[in-house]
Amino acid sequence: MFIVTVTYTAPLDEVEAWRPAHGAWLTQQIAHRRLLAAGRQEPLVGGVYLAPRMPAGELDRLLATDPYVVHGVAAHAVVGFTPHLVAEGLEVLAAEQ
Repeated sequence: MFIVTVTYTAPLDEVEAWRPAHGAWLTQQIAHRRLLAAGRQEPLVGGVYLAPRMPAGELDRLLATDPYVVHGVAAHAVVGFTPHLVAEGLEVLAAEQ
């Protein structure tokens, strides 16, 4: 499993121009379970994604299609981890191993 942090590399007005395309991209990735969750950081300096286990190269190729990255307004950082303990109701996250 991976935690992906998104950091805006451009002013928010430039980021906002790509938000609809980015939102559609996120919706598609979540629908196909290539991402499991996504949301904004607080304060709004970027976002965070939760991605299932997959080869690192596959995740890199997926993230390269994010409209924010394609249009140069954000960058990603990836941290891999293996969840061993999960809250009740989230057992599927431990099964993603």
